[in-house]
Amino acid sequence: MSDTNFDIIIIGGGPGGYVAAIRAAQLGMKTAVVEREHLGGICLNWGCIPTKALLRSAEVFRNMKHAEAYGLSAEGIGFDLSKVVARSRAVAGQLQAGVKHLLKKNKVTVFDGHGALAGRGRVAVGGTTLSAKHIILATGARARALPGLEPDGKLVWTYKEAMVPDALPKRLLVVGSGAIGIEFASFYNALGADVTVVEVMDRVLPVEDDEISAFARKSFEKQGMKILTSATVKSLAKTANEVKVTVEAFGKTQEITVDRVILAVGIVGNVEKLGLENTKVLVERTHVVVNQWLETGEPGVYAIGDLAGPPWLAHKASHEGVVCVEKIAGVNDVHPINVRNIPGCTYCHPQVASVGLSEAKAKEQGFQVKVGRFPFIGNGKAIALGETDGMVKTVFDAKTGELLGAHMVGAEVTELIQGYMVAKTLETTEVDLMHAIFPHPTLSEMMHEAVLSAYGQAIHF
Repeated sequence: MSDTNFDIIIIGGGPGGYVAAIRAAQLGMKTAVVEREHLGGICLNWGCIPTKALLRSAEVFRNMKHAEAYGLSAEGIGFDLSKVVARSRAVAGQLQAGVKHLLKKNKVTVFDGHGALAGRGRVAVGGTTLSAKHIILATGARARALPGLEPDGKLVWTYKEAMVPDALPKRLLVVGSGAIGIEFASFYNALGADVTVVEVMDRVLPVEDDEISAFARKSFEKQGMKILTSATVKSLAKTANEVKVTVEAFGKTQEITVDRVILAVGIVGNVEKLGLENTKVLVERTHVVVNQWLETGEPGVYAIGDLAGPPWLAHKASHEGVVCVEKIAGVNDVHPINVRNIPGCTYCHPQVASVGLSEAKAKEQGFQVKVGRFPFIGNGKAIALGETDGMVKTVFDAKTGELLGAHMVGAEVTELIQGYMVAKTLETTEVDLMHAIFPHPTLSEMMHEAVLSAYGQAIHF
């Protein structure tokens, strides 16, 4: 049947899959998407977007509590958790409808159901077999569960349960201090929960620059969070309404009793039931191995996004989808992804954002570096906003002036980081950044000052 034959089929409709589908359609390919659950994937429905809606509610609530500092007054401040959650779900629902509209607008055919490879150039969806020369696997990932720490949906949560609580836990323990763990810790802490974070590494946000990580930890602790690093959860003992958690750190154990536990200890690729068994697709540690063009070992089969390996970021998945499709279509100026130019953002309070190499990584790789720093307290806009807790850090190659990395912690840094990302993509040097004129008064001026600082020319610090 003509409606089952396509140029390209994408299994998975998340930020990698739906973007790849739209780009394929733009390039004239007859395109299909197979999605078993919800268009937009985990990111749109249970990750990036709804968590930001929750964090925005927490931010507004936090600001309301400090109204007096701005010359304002507010009485009877409180929140309705059910309405906070409802707003978050409504935001996700609105965007899911938007994705559905975009696919329809671009004449992408959507098949509801579980898709799996069914031989060379074929995909089975329920009782239907689709065919295409090119098949992209974009099935994403799910939360990792550790032995003895399995989530039960009631007392021990994954991100899904943490996003739709029916009541605010008074005591909460978060296992893992990466972006997901710290964002939930920040949300619940802002609403008044007693939050403890347990991290197996020696610092929170372990993928970030050491200095930024240390700054963030001090800020979290100032807000009342308890942070336990170089620590592991040895066991969970559940009663009807609480969990006794045994934590070991530096050879000593302690017992912490909480109402709920959130597990945020990484992800596992969704490689099951994809029909990979009789193919040349290689799977390592639950993720599909691909080359720079996202090709697997099986001709005509590709993989993108979380399924294809780190970094686990929606924007990386989307960009991979575009690169993969454009390479298939023979677009002349397509380039493989440079992972050094992929920014990372954590939407806690204060926010954290970075791109490129940390100072330590740059030195490990043999670079002689020049490092610049600028504090929020030295910026007029930050002072006017009442957001003086933060810093911007830059790392340059001392020999060439190449911007190796940029690292930020503070208000709205997740919006600022794109400036450094563009600079890195354009292979901008310190001279270019020094000559750029930044608007005043803005938070972005700190980006300029942090560059000047690396070369001993900072004006306001």
